[in-house]
Amino acid sequence: MSLLSELSVGETAIVVALDLPDSVQNHLMHMGFVPDSLVTVLRRAPAGDPTVYGVDGIEIALRHETAAAIRVLAPGKKAASQPTAVRSPELLEVAR
Repeated sequence: MSLLSELSVGETAIVVALDLPDSVQNHLMHMGFVPDSLVTVLRRAPAGDPTVYGVDGIEIALRHETAAAIRVLAPGKKAASQPTAVRSPELLEVAR
């Protein structure tokens, strides 16, 4: 498992968990950052921050500190345990 901020441009990963305040987490989940979604690093600003990610057909720019709070997994790997904070039925229903 790694952090979204650690991926290089062109890499794709699967969202596992968002370790963010509820308001930010809900906002990102509405835009497609939900568990098991694929996210691709599209490009970085010249100074390195923010980075643009593609998820669920949209492009979103995230600051490094926000991306560092999103845990991801390389495609084809399974997470050892499922985080309860993001896997709760209420949050998943809000994201839908």
